[in-house]
Amino acid sequence: MRRKNPYPGVTRVKDRHGKIRWRFRKKGCTECYIKGAYGSKEFEASYEAAMNDKPYVLPKSRAKPGTFDWLIEQYMKTKTFKDIGPVYKRYLSLEMERFRKDHGQRSVTGIKKRHVEALMDAKRKTPAAANKLKKLIGRLCRYAINDLGYAMTDPTQGVKPLATNDEGYHTWTDAEISQFMNHHGDGSLPAVVLNLILYTGAARQDVNRMGWHSIYNNRIFYNRGKTGELVDLPLHANLEKFLINIPSHQKTFITQTKSADESYTTESFGNWFGEKCKEAGVRGRAHGLRKAGATKLAEAGGSEYEVMTFLGHKTPQEARKYVKAANRKKMADNAMARLK
Repeated sequence: MRRKNPYPGVTRVKDRHGKIRWRFRKKGCTECYIKGAYGSKEFEASYEAAMNDKPYVLPKSRAKPGTFDWLIEQYMKTKTFKDIGPVYKRYLSLEMERFRKDHGQRSVTGIKKRHVEALMDAKRKTPAAANKLKKLIGRLCRYAINDLGYAMTDPTQGVKPLATNDEGYHTWTDAEISQFMNHHGDGSLPAVVLNLILYTGAARQDVNRMGWHSIYNNRIFYNRGKTGELVDLPLHANLEKFLINIPSHQKTFITQTKSADESYTTESFGNWFGEKCKEAGVRGRAHGLRKAGATKLAEAGGSEYEVMTFLGHKTPQEARKYVKAANRKKMADNAMARLK
């Protein structure tokens, strides 16, 4: 049965770089590409603008020249920023908006190394957030130096990152996966989410956008928001049985229970799934499931490049650790077998 297009006039196309884009063609309207991730608020705003045959423009602001307000405004107009993947671009935009709210009136040339260290020290309880703040300030200041010729020095140079947990998010075990499934049941939405992440390796922002539009010829595809890489995987039989009963009219697989057409934001989806984990008595989170899928693939003999493709990374560097851990496990098993 042909599924109804929730956005009449919009079709999926692949550009010369292999990236999936959404083209709008409708009689009486100007042909264009719809901006943003499929089904997102930006996508719907762009679609509405296209339907009304009006250009979609970002609202203007009144930023004082020389401030971080002004610098962020200038940076968001650059090709570098516009070429970032839609989901990562949204996260970066939110980071910059939070920084503007607290420090937007600061002078770009007035911020020094000691100021960066003080800002990071205020976030010492969350070292990953502190390091992310340092990275953002460095990104903006290097743009001011290299592109605008406005600043002379990068205040983040020589600032040491705070120590973080190298292991990152907890990787789900088979026992935790079984416990979660037993608690919520095969027919539940949490079970759908778990299997979507486990068998696609998708991050929460990408899973949250998936729907029937993501499946074609028994394959599931999406553009990873953070890297822009096209992920194209065969639809696993274990995943297919969890999707089969989802109505064809839903825009996305994951919707809020009060309305079949109302999707979660990435943040609210993450919070919702976190609550479902607590209810099931497991300590895992969405990203830990993504790691579990990569671990299973590596332990099944997947190469660095296969794991890289599964996770939607641009390089095998991140995938290498999963393969290395799987190889060590195999060698340990072989060693113990010899002792027997």
